[in-house]
Amino acid sequence: QVQLAESGGGSVRSGGSLRLSCVVSGITFSWYYAAWFRQAPGEDREGVAIIYKNGTASHVESVKGRFTASRDNAKNTFYLQMDNLSPEDTATYYCAAGNYDSLNQYLYTHWGQGTQVTVSS
Repeated sequence: QVQLAESGGGSVRSGGSLRLSCVVSGITFSWYYAAWFRQAPGEDREGVAIIYKNGTASHVESVKGRFTASRDNAKNTFYLQMDNLSPEDTATYYCAAGNYDSLNQYLYTHWGQGTQVTVSS
């Protein structure tokens, strides 16, 4: 049974930081691409960052320089360090694992349950 268990969400003020974690079980994690998505109320789910199998990461423009995605294959865990948060980052954040080099959510087969991030001004 595949499980992705997220943790680390919460409420912070603008300029604050949070670190999300996603622990993966039931698959050989090192074989998969890992990604972070987010969905704000009334909005579509959007990709935030993808972490390649070799550990390098790519981030969307809106979070570049503020968010850092990483993975630790030995711990079957990947992370999203979020710094200098703004109210526009408020959303439910989801971790995902898949077989494609893409931030197309429909290509991801395994998902976490989501964790709420709320940033106040």
